[in-house]
Amino acid sequence: MKSKSTTTLSSREFNQDTGRAKKAALAGPVFITDRGRPAHVLLSFEEYQRLLGGATSIVDLLAMPELDDIEFAPPRAAGLSRLPDLT
Repeated sequence: MKSKSTTTLSSREFNQDTGRAKKAALAGPVFITDRGRPAHVLLSFEEYQRLLGGATSIVDLLAMPELDDIEFAPPRAAGLSRLPDLT
């Protein structure tokens, strides 16, 4: 497993060079300090998703592509396909 490098930037350094922070986040977490204390962590989006543990959206969960071969034919509800009599 490839080890991740960590970078620490002060809030001032982060504000002055966000491009550097974004590049550093591709190699590992970037700790942003405020008055010398860790205040924020910048991660690449891929690393953030990995930390979430592959969480998926409700749409992905409902799609269930692995169950495509299951046949399902729900019965039609009676009376729902008729037009109402408006006379």
